[in-house]
Amino acid sequence: MSAQTDAAARLDAVVGPHEVRGTASAPLTDDVVAALAAAFVDEVGAQSREVLVCHDRADAGDLVAAFTRGASVRGATVVDLGVCSTDEIRFGSGTLNAPAARITASSLTVLRAGAQEIGQGHGLGAIRDRAVGYLADGPAPVATPGARRDLDLLPDYTAGLRALVELTGIRPLTVVVDAGRGAAARTVPFVLRESPVTIVPLFFDHDPSLPAHRIDPADPATLTDLRNAVIQHEADLGLGFDADGGRCVVVDETGCVVPPSAIGALLARRTIMRARTEDPARDLVVLHDLTVSRFVAETIEAAGAAAVPTPVGGSLMRAELRVTGAVFGIGHSGDYYFPQFWCADSGLLAALHVLAEIGFQPRPLSALATDAMPYAHSGEIGVAVDDLPGVYARIVDAFTGSADFEEIDGLTVTGMTSADEPFWWVNVRPSRTEPEQAQQQQPGLRLTVEAGTPEVMVRIRDQVLALIPDA
Repeated sequence: MSAQTDAAARLDAVVGPHEVRGTASAPLTDDVVAALAAAFVDEVGAQSREVLVCHDRADAGDLVAAFTRGASVRGATVVDLGVCSTDEIRFGSGTLNAPAARITASSLTVLRAGAQEIGQGHGLGAIRDRAVGYLADGPAPVATPGARRDLDLLPDYTAGLRALVELTGIRPLTVVVDAGRGAAARTVPFVLRESPVTIVPLFFDHDPSLPAHRIDPADPATLTDLRNAVIQHEADLGLGFDADGGRCVVVDETGCVVPPSAIGALLARRTIMRARTEDPARDLVVLHDLTVSRFVAETIEAAGAAAVPTPVGGSLMRAELRVTGAVFGIGHSGDYYFPQFWCADSGLLAALHVLAEIGFQPRPLSALATDAMPYAHSGEIGVAVDDLPGVYARIVDAFTGSADFEEIDGLTVTGMTSADEPFWWVNVRPSRTEPEQAQQQQPGLRLTVEAGTPEVMVRIRDQVLALIPDA
């Protein structure tokens, strides 16, 4: 095998549609990252310009050094932001109008200046093609290599967040924060340092020998520590952030997880009210993915905006936000998207809205969440399967005659119910986003069920699970 052929195969194994991601069988290595960094500088025309770089944990340090080598040898000055969240790097790229990269131990995400996406159709494929030669032969140095400098973006990032959500005057709150051993351990205390919020920290350590602590509403076990700590400390609420800070999962004062759809409905109403105040004549649009609760769309429409469904996925949501001019985007698993913050999925900005919502009134979060989630929603259920087409076919056979079918993002099954019957719907979609599946390359699906009553939701959920082998 030639050096070029080997390099192409190694890059094909890690370059996906929207980002570069290593797996157990094809890890992200220093030489691959250096080659991609050099190609990135070429693709975005960053010679003699600054490129931002950051990471989520100390265990990404070697890859950050490799990126710096590759970018500087092609003439870019690398501005190292250190540990920062996914929304902080987007904020930096947008406000400084600079290309940017965010690195974890297993992924590399790159942005054009102005926090513009880079995907297969917008330059990532070209970066991969350029990187083949650099991986095979090493990046070719330019006459004047770039330099490197450090920058603490946190003060400006904090000011940007606090300009969007006012916390002055809220009642004192005790909040348990699970930082997931990621960026939130640095950002949350800084952003909240002048507010009447007392933080109880969980997983704030940055020991690279310890794994990141997962936060996933589809996996209740990842939220056990947060829920227990809220009860133990008699806190007003708990906030769980994943390692990159993009996701925020909320726990109420009773230790119960607040469904992401309920938080999405609360945030949508707040965003619509603010946008309406700023421009009463504007036609407002809020995006939501297909698997959130029906009540989300009902809330959006009751507040005077149009609710527009989108397929599941952060890159798809951000693209639609820019195309439609929507004022907000709601994901299905604690991901909330803010166009006024460079279309970032910002867990911390969502958390600030939640703190403001409960801090300016006396009711507990559990009461607000109950109002915002009147239907029975299963949340996402992850299931490993060997035959996705076969599962789809069995579901269609089972519900033909009693439901309508739509294939936009996976398969959506909507029950044909009368006006006096509880509604129900099911969505099953393929998923390779779980870390275990990504590393083992095992196919899987995500199942979501909602109904007008808990009894109907459980009946339909169990009926669908019975159609999935080994579920």
